[in-house]
Amino acid sequence: MTTHEVFNQTPPLPDHNLMATDRPLCDALMANGGDPGSLQEFGERWGTAGRFDLGRLANENPPVLQTHDAAGRRRDEVTFHPAYHALMSASMADGLHASTWEPAGAGARHVERAARLFMISGVEAGHVCPLTMTHASVAALSAGPAHLAEWLPRIRGRAYDSRFIPFWDKSAVTLGMGMTEKQGGTDVRANTTRAVKTSGDEYALTGHKWFLSAPMCDAFLVLAQAAGGLTCFLLPRFRPDGSLNTPYLQRLKDKLGNRSNASAEVEFDKAFCWLIGEEGRGLATILKMVHLTRLDCAVASAGLVRKGLVFAHHHARHRHVFGKILLDQPLMRSVLADLALESEAMTALAVRLARSFDGAEGDAREAAFARLVTPASKFGICKRAPNLLYELMECLGGNGYVEESPLPRLYREAPVNAIWEGSGNVIALDILRMVARDRDAAGVIIEDLVTAAVDLPGVRETGAAVRQALAAPDAEARARFIADRLYALAAAGALAASAPPEIATAWARTRLVTPAGMMGSNPLGDSAKPLLERIFTAI
Repeated sequence: MTTHEVFNQTPPLPDHNLMATDRPLCDALMANGGDPGSLQEFGERWGTAGRFDLGRLANENPPVLQTHDAAGRRRDEVTFHPAYHALMSASMADGLHASTWEPAGAGARHVERAARLFMISGVEAGHVCPLTMTHASVAALSAGPAHLAEWLPRIRGRAYDSRFIPFWDKSAVTLGMGMTEKQGGTDVRANTTRAVKTSGDEYALTGHKWFLSAPMCDAFLVLAQAAGGLTCFLLPRFRPDGSLNTPYLQRLKDKLGNRSNASAEVEFDKAFCWLIGEEGRGLATILKMVHLTRLDCAVASAGLVRKGLVFAHHHARHRHVFGKILLDQPLMRSVLADLALESEAMTALAVRLARSFDGAEGDAREAAFARLVTPASKFGICKRAPNLLYELMECLGGNGYVEESPLPRLYREAPVNAIWEGSGNVIALDILRMVARDRDAAGVIIEDLVTAAVDLPGVRETGAAVRQALAAPDAEARARFIADRLYALAAAGALAASAPPEIATAWARTRLVTPAGMMGSNPLGDSAKPLLERIFTAI
């Protein structure tokens, strides 16, 4: 029985080019040596409704653990929905796992990879985990040159291979990481897993890991106690003789979000592994990897917020409320513009941070920028993302809260990047440790952050407040204040370099001069119109 006509419902978001329609990302790329033109084809492929639907399917059909085969033998295999494999295949073909390690050419490698990662994170963020870890593993493997030489050609491989076979039979591989244990969590020095030398650089590892993400990777970088102290090892899924190695997968974590990606509890029984670096240097070795994964956390969170903003803007353009299009309602305009300002700041800073990774090898100043601003960016971007996505969900009203909407998946995905690779307190304290190790370099970078945005209101005062807090006797108790202010200051400089002046000024007035209020309550003045216009550039 037909009781009513269905009207005034927002149509599905049409296929669109993720690069061409994103003016803030294009501007950030150009300001940091990237080329938006080179990413047009990528943006076209990843902007289809079909690609986004693969993300929905991968999350609605999460991975399944098979601990044993039908005969009762250990199998320890995780199976995934075909949608997950399709996403992995597409992302690896596009080089998300290894493009910065290609032998040819210099230039904006991290910058343009960050732009690609930004775009795909809003499509489906769970499969980004193995891509991020594979990419970052090269930094840790550099401590073991012989193993890096063996693995790097396969890390660079673009043909995704999901088969559960030894790595030497594959042209492309993925790598994961296992650091935390039940009793220690972030305090990895409390790890009890032991590694005993058996021959040369080969060890037998016994113990457990409380979180092992992407357990179907071909190998894992793990921390364990050796005779010389906490040490980094490379643990393959298969032993050199072709037999199954002994990481025993106990169960998969039932996570809030990130459901397309498997995270396992694992036990090791004399598992075969190779030494990477020196005994006792494990934390320093694996932190090289973590430095890169933290960059990806910040970039991916910015990408999630961007995707949510596009959905909210699309809804507001089509929904009529109280006789007007929702986007023309003054209060909704204030809310969306404020959310757009946050997204602009995240985008600009994420790309500027990626540029520092491109320059770090040959420029000590860029290397110091990366050391200080990476934790500040991860803190500021990743901790803001869940609240912003909640606000974006609310822009759709009740339609945004039901599972047919894309917003719940984006919202559930957001908290993980603030927790993985160092939660908020750990990240804030890492800033203090960096400053303590090289106070002169930190001082130079803080001054550079002020200089980059010196004409904006509140910049000098924010720089002074950060310096004062760092010098205070209770600096550790104020570490979150320091991290938050560093983020806001760095974002101001990034916006000054890439965004229209009125947008950079609006950020400074509402995030530096005075503390930010609730979304929609911050006075944006003349910046509201360009902020709204830049959310989605029609092509």
